[in-house]
Amino acid sequence: MVSQTPRFDVAIAGAGMVGATLAVALGSAGLRVALVDRMTAAAMADQRFDGRTSAIAFGSQRAFDRLGVWSLVAENACPIETIRVSDGPSLLHLQFDPADLAPPDRPVPPFGHIVENRFLRTALHERLRGMENVERLMPDSIIDVAGDAGGVDLTLAGGGTLRAALLVVAEGRQSSLRERLGIGVRRWDYRQTAIVCSVQHEEPHRNRAQERFLPAGPFALLPMTDDEAGRHRSSIVWTETTALAPLMLALDDAAFAREISQRFGDHLGAVVPIGGRWSFPLSVQLAQRYTAPRAVLVGDAAHGIHPIAGQGLNLGLRDAAALAETLVDAARLGLDPGAADVLARYESWRRFDILTLAAVTDGLNRLFATDAAPVRLLRDLGLGLVNRATPLKRVFMRHAMGAMGDLPRLIRGEAL
Repeated sequence: MVSQTPRFDVAIAGAGMVGATLAVALGSAGLRVALVDRMTAAAMADQRFDGRTSAIAFGSQRAFDRLGVWSLVAENACPIETIRVSDGPSLLHLQFDPADLAPPDRPVPPFGHIVENRFLRTALHERLRGMENVERLMPDSIIDVAGDAGGVDLTLAGGGTLRAALLVVAEGRQSSLRERLGIGVRRWDYRQTAIVCSVQHEEPHRNRAQERFLPAGPFALLPMTDDEAGRHRSSIVWTETTALAPLMLALDDAAFAREISQRFGDHLGAVVPIGGRWSFPLSVQLAQRYTAPRAVLVGDAAHGIHPIAGQGLNLGLRDAAALAETLVDAARLGLDPGAADVLARYESWRRFDILTLAAVTDGLNRLFATDAAPVRLLRDLGLGLVNRATPLKRVFMRHAMGAMGDLPRLIRGEAL
């Protein structure tokens, strides 16, 4: 018997949160999808692999709801109802409140939700298990790519091969496939490290996200759901200098808790670190282009930005939503989803959003890292002025919610 090479409309390399979201979107629209990752879904959902949380903006939540994913994660998602931004010890601050968006008698959705990554990964792969037209090849990886005018042939580390009209690279910042495709990156190192962990605290957080700018970088306290025993929890994203971060990570829990309190005060009572600690170097990284013949980049394979505004995953999810819409629209017209003109539409659609957010997060990080007194005075006055300018606050809030711009249908809460 002669074996037939499996054929797919789209092959996705990388089954993390962006790659899996794209697979759900394409699979729900009837496209045949291969999802390849070197890890199993169970390993990805293990807290020891990734104990971090993500801020899911309102627009991203609408996409997950439309895709049938949000109901699987909602009970583990903590709403963000207010956001407070401050500059070190300054009394001037900026607070975003639902009342700024609409009259008190009109309900306003949360700005977003904080979700542990393991719960989101579990929900996405649970949704994928019910899709017969999505084949999950996990654990496995793509080790060779050979494209022609009609498609791309992919060789797997496990010995198999498959053919697809389009290869989507969603492997993350260190993507080997991006390099194999000949796509370079521009990268700037911030000389900062993000320390990520969770803490328990005595007082409730009241669904408020807080970010305090310090000379070493922003320090964010993000509300999480209470644990099974009703203890209050928050996630911390602590930006520290690369030189000092290893010393902080090596502290015992008591000393680590004191460092947290020194940076953020004691308004939540005693703080106790729980679970593991994770760290990763911070930089901005932008692919020189997002497409190659029969291939396209999404998520961190295409861009990596500073976590100062918690928008990195949301940017990748907008990639997934835009690419899904582009490919599904092409398929409905009988067009080749891997054709150059189809991919060009995706690239031109996403470029402005990506470059704008990269520039904004880079600028904010550099502005607030400057500790010169005149600069500190000006930015504190700026925070105070914006806090009083409700129309301007509305613009910032709607951008943070993912509710402004040229949005894909899924991000608007509409069907593909």
